[in-house]
Amino acid sequence: MKTTIALAALAVYMGIECHGAAANQETAPRNVPELMRTFDGAEVKSLDDWERKRAPELLARFEKEEYGRRPAAACERARVSFDVYDEREVMDGKALRKLVRVTYKGPNGDFSFPFTAFIPKAKKPVPAFVLAANIKRGTLDEKQALTSVFWPVEEIVARGYATAAFRFDCVAADRKGAGFSQGVFSAVQREGERNDESWATLSAWAWADSRILDWMEMEPLIDAKHVGVVGHSRGGKTAIWAGVTDKRFAMVCSNNSGCSGAKLNHIDLPKSEHISQILKNFPYWFCVNYRKYAGKDMEMDFDQHELLALIAPRLLCIASATEDSWAGQQGEWWAAKLASPAWTLYGKKGLVADKYPAPEKPQQNGCISYHLRKGPHFLASYDWHRYMDFADRHGWH
Repeated sequence: MKTTIALAALAVYMGIECHGAAANQETAPRNVPELMRTFDGAEVKSLDDWERKRAPELLARFEKEEYGRRPAAACERARVSFDVYDEREVMDGKALRKLVRVTYKGPNGDFSFPFTAFIPKAKKPVPAFVLAANIKRGTLDEKQALTSVFWPVEEIVARGYATAAFRFDCVAADRKGAGFSQGVFSAVQREGERNDESWATLSAWAWADSRILDWMEMEPLIDAKHVGVVGHSRGGKTAIWAGVTDKRFAMVCSNNSGCSGAKLNHIDLPKSEHISQILKNFPYWFCVNYRKYAGKDMEMDFDQHELLALIAPRLLCIASATEDSWAGQQGEWWAAKLASPAWTLYGKKGLVADKYPAPEKPQQNGCISYHLRKGPHFLASYDWHRYMDFADRHGWH
């Protein structure tokens, strides 16, 4: 059974609106697939129903139809090793900066990529955040990291958190036409071994997030039980998929991720990006099967709130920006709201909110955080501090 009428009425009751526009049914979700009903129509009534049936079938659906399946060899921890090739004190001795090289010994050869970690000096292991991004190479290797706005390492360290980051293109090419014979793909499988369900670039970047977490589990200065994965835009989509496929991440922070990230598809937001548009510009982010959903955003029998629900019962942060209509701010909020019943099954609260928030009025009372930052499509210091605030609320410090 679909939920068109109920959701439309709920939207009016809750005052859902685009800032400056009146609440109306056009901004409410429509025909949203039911989170707590299996694909064969059975109602999900318990945590056991969720964990044994619903969650596994949802994960399989997103693997097969959207992000692609990783080959088993890509997930073998024994194939991964690390080399800390530079370590020094920074920030007037308040932190350590480590340059690390990850090496994966694949069935078809070796593959390596670098990342940079900043760790505050402390009396006990510290929590951390992993970031995948399109930041400049100098930000990872030189002094620019200490003045970065996108990755404000000094502010993160000052609050007692470690952080590590890598560049997308060091793992898999971020351009149309590059194919899947470069980067980590080349070490795992040959082009001829791929099919319509094979993993694509978003999954490869999420794979790299997990390899950094592998290293953090071996690093005595880091509390690997409290590591969040952060990403902006395409990186926000990556962070979600990393958190879904790797339950070791205790928090997922998806910043302005929009279509095929945190944004609900079953909602009429004409100014936001839709599946046909993202596939036209970035087809290589997804498996081939995803192409069948171009122009069918509201006809699909699955949606992104169900992906977010797979993060339960861990912490989830969703962020939007007032000037970022392309990401579909209301769709991101609604996806968080509609994912919340998954947390209820674990005896927790998801997004605790009765209406879409005003700018910079974070909603952080449950296990899902949502905030709407003033400004454009960007990952800003404001966002980082809200993610750290949320971690603090849940006892990370």
